[in-house]
Amino acid sequence: QVHLVESGGGLVQAGGSLRLSCAASGRTFGTYSMGWFRQAPGKEREFVATINWGGSTTYYADFVKGRFTISRDNAKNTLYLQMNSLKPEDTAVYYCAAARGPFDKEYEYDYWGQGTQVTVSS
Repeated sequence: QVHLVESGGGLVQAGGSLRLSCAASGRTFGTYSMGWFRQAPGKEREFVATINWGGSTTYYADFVKGRFTISRDNAKNTLYLQMNSLKPEDTAVYYCAAARGPFDKEYEYDYWGQGTQVTVSS
């Protein structure tokens, strides 16, 4: 069982930056791959980025490549998403999730956080 809590969301102007954090409970965090997803109003939840258990492998959705960076600190049981050059279309609720592999499909993830709101103004 993994309990996930996101933080770091907020309101930022276009071009700005935010860093999201996802704190995980339990001693098994380091055995899970982790992912970030987001859901904008009126849209389905979509994949943003994923990282394997050791942090050596990452994958990104095309629309965030070069702007967002996923990372993790297993000693702190924490996942991060550094978001730079934010755009109004990045406005969404961002969720972290845990899976047995670095997948990009929502159904592959077993545990989810409650989400944190990111709003980018133009």
